[in-house]
Amino acid sequence: MGHFRNALIAIRILSLAAMPFATPAVAASFDGEWSVQIASTNSACGNGATVSIGISNGQVASTDAKVRASGRVAEAGGISVTLASGIKRATGFGHLTGTSGSGTWRGPMCQGTWTAQKI
Repeated sequence: MGHFRNALIAIRILSLAAMPFATPAVAASFDGEWSVQIASTNSACGNGATVSIGISNGQVASTDAKVRASGRVAEAGGISVTLASGIKRATGFGHLTGTSGSGTWRGPMCQGTWTAQKI
């Protein structure tokens, strides 16, 4: 019984250790430049902005000097991202497929939706 338990513990440790190595390879399939169209549900917050972001090994980064972007893409395409420009900041969540994506975003006083296309 003790050997069986030790074997199960060893298998769990090995599977947990392998997980970080599996995720970036799958998330890397989203690598590249993306054009993100941002829409607000409140006209006072503005509407129709477009931002470029880059994804490398599942990590989101800015490709637009006016907007700082950070975040990550999960292996199944789930994405969380934060955009900041000056004192303005918004957080978005959604899902990417091979060449497109969509989701929602929220800022301190505004919220809305976003769509994205891989360039």
